[in-house]
Amino acid sequence: MKKVQMVEIREKPVVYRSAIASGEIFLKEKTIKAIKNNKIKKGDVLTTAQIAAINAVKNTPSIIPLCHPIQITGVDLDFEIKKDKIKVNVKVTSEGKTGVEMEALTGVSAALLTIWDMVKSVEKDEKGQYPTTKISNIKVVEKRKEKK
Repeated sequence: MKKVQMVEIREKPVVYRSAIASGEIFLKEKTIKAIKNNKIKKGDVLTTAQIAAINAVKNTPSIIPLCHPIQITGVDLDFEIKKDKIKVNVKVTSEGKTGVEMEALTGVSAALLTIWDMVKSVEKDEKGQYPTTKISNIKVVEKRKEKK
């Protein structure tokens, strides 16, 4: 059996770090309109997705087993609403010894999954399936490290 371990970061310097991740969820046009007009039965989709993203960022080490617990100094989140999709961008900042790209990716993923959960009743077809709903393009857009 192969050994699994966390990377030792004791010798690394504390520096300012940031990462931006993004991802998209493709939805029906009528679903996008319902989100914009706050007509989704479960409530305010984007506010709930924002809270889910922040919570996921703060809890990344509990979700991703080998991530170090780190001091998060900020989380910025925005949504780009298009005709057939919503793009989520999450920026995470920290002063620490390891990067924050996993936190940004986890935040994006949680936001997108929350959107799907909140709109699934209007996205389903007559058979209860999701033929057009899709999460894609989750990626790290930028990772920065600045020495003091």
